[in-house]
Amino acid sequence: MSDVLQAVFGGLTLGAQYALMALGFSMIFGILRVINFAHGAFYTLGGYIGYYVSTEMGMPFVVGLIVAALVTALLGYAFEITVIEQRIDDHLATIVLTLGLGLMITAAVLILFGPQAVAYNFPLEGTLRIGGAAVPYGRLIVIGVAVVAVMLIHLFLYRTQTGRGLRAMADDRHIAVTQGMRPKILFPLAFGIATGIAGLTGALVTPLFSLAPSIGDQVLMVSFLAVILGGLGSLSGAVLASLLIGMVESFAGIYIGGTVAPLLLFCLVLVLLVVRPTGLLGREVKHV
Repeated sequence: MSDVLQAVFGGLTLGAQYALMALGFSMIFGILRVINFAHGAFYTLGGYIGYYVSTEMGMPFVVGLIVAALVTALLGYAFEITVIEQRIDDHLATIVLTLGLGLMITAAVLILFGPQAVAYNFPLEGTLRIGGAAVPYGRLIVIGVAVVAVMLIHLFLYRTQTGRGLRAMADDRHIAVTQGMRPKILFPLAFGIATGIAGLTGALVTPLFSLAPSIGDQVLMVSFLAVILGGLGSLSGAVLASLLIGMVESFAGIYIGGTVAPLLLFCLVLVLLVVRPTGLLGREVKHV
């Protein structure tokens, strides 16, 4: 029983990480129709910013989280305005541009911090005993922050005028524009929020796992799978799929072996997409 609970909490931690990343990834695609392949690089950058602020500068861990979220949000906002906005309807160009941005961020991290993984530990040590399972406090905090973040994003999108504007742009951009919505204001805002979430996730989660220049690549791949599995553009579907993937990865790592987990994930995605091509909670994507 303790092994099952250990796997459950491990899966919730992984699922929380993937959910936060998939939320931002899905938000950018749903609103801008842009696949942001730099999302993993923003995660990595957030981790290194959090590390530098809290370790090198000696600031509280929470300050590192805030700075990481703000810097990555501002960078994403500026990138959308100056680069993506000019080629917003050219899907191939936006893919190349986001790939290039990801490479640039990774190169900057390599230059500033070197290729080696850095020691970055969660500030709160200790474990909590739950039904025979020892759950580190850090994992509980990650799960709690993810729940709060998802709730705040939901409230923002469904309870504020700006959030309703973003959802209107996602539903039908042309009709939203005729109703007075301004893409040049809403698009950079959505991109900045999404990259800020990625930076926050990197600063929050990397102390529990590892921090290296390439760490964002794997997270990006799994988050992309979660977005596809949940349904392109569906935020609730991305969260549900992320939790499912986290559970599969955690249980497979304990009972089968960590090397088999990626194979199971791809098989899971293939089977579910055959049964439901639009994903768990997805719908047909409109061409805009």
